[in-house]
Amino acid sequence: MTAPRHGAAVAPWLSIGRLADTVLPKLVLAPTIVACLVGFYGFIGWTAWLSFTESRLLPRYEWAGLIQYQELFANERWWTSMQNLAVFGGLFIAVSLLVGLVMAVLLDQRIRGEGALRTLYLYPMALSFIVTGTAWKWVLNPGLGLEKTLHDWGFTDFRFDWIVNPDMAIYTVVIAAVWQSSGFVMALFLAGLRGIDDSIIKAAQVDGAGLPTIYARILIPSLRPVFLSAFMILAHIAVKSFDLVMALTSGGPGFATDLPSIFMYQHGFTRGQLGLGAASAMMMLFTACAVVMPLLYSELRRERRG
Repeated sequence: MTAPRHGAAVAPWLSIGRLADTVLPKLVLAPTIVACLVGFYGFIGWTAWLSFTESRLLPRYEWAGLIQYQELFANERWWTSMQNLAVFGGLFIAVSLLVGLVMAVLLDQRIRGEGALRTLYLYPMALSFIVTGTAWKWVLNPGLGLEKTLHDWGFTDFRFDWIVNPDMAIYTVVIAAVWQSSGFVMALFLAGLRGIDDSIIKAAQVDGAGLPTIYARILIPSLRPVFLSAFMILAHIAVKSFDLVMALTSGGPGFATDLPSIFMYQHGFTRGQLGLGAASAMMMLFTACAVVMPLLYSELRRERRG
């Protein structure tokens, strides 16, 4: 009688181990994947279908063509909200990138108290947009905040009534949004700067390049992927901005700070125009894709060529 070989006894256990390594990660990730497919892509598809129906208070699934989009494009308030989004989004993204980059460059000098300053800059991001909107509403209120305080101090000619001025109200939303998000952008840029090899900086210094030249010619151009990531995050925040505006101005005065997200919510959920709200939601998605997709495509092409 011959004893079984050691390899023959181990082989089944190796097969079971390999099977577990292959199947177990899929089983663990399966609930997340299913939830993402249903809760994200599934509801995008459901919203898209509703936008082609005559749904009002409750969903109706009979195909109605482009009637909701025609009504949407004929709605003056929709175009006002899109204009406001262009102003708000453009300024919010540009100013947040600029302020975040400047703060990151300053902190990159390894100044004393850097940890405290970094925490101070990042603190607004820990607040919800509701809190930010409420706080800035108090600050910008002419009868309660900054203007009244300066009047009490004797500066009676000072005026800062943007929040009640239809021509300037949208800029108060920009101020509040930049205050909350620029610290996060600073953290992204600072991480990018700290990730650059120090030998590149030392080589440039040996060649006689000054600090402004090093940042302008070497370090900042190296942050292209960080710029893209920050831009995408800020664009996403701008398109879906709702709670900040509702807490700060409620879309007013009039429709001066109305945004597509507010239009979608009010028509889809409070005015019994579910199909119109779905159409506006799809247009918001198309707007975000129109901004982000060309940038992603150009960046991927650049990486392939590089």
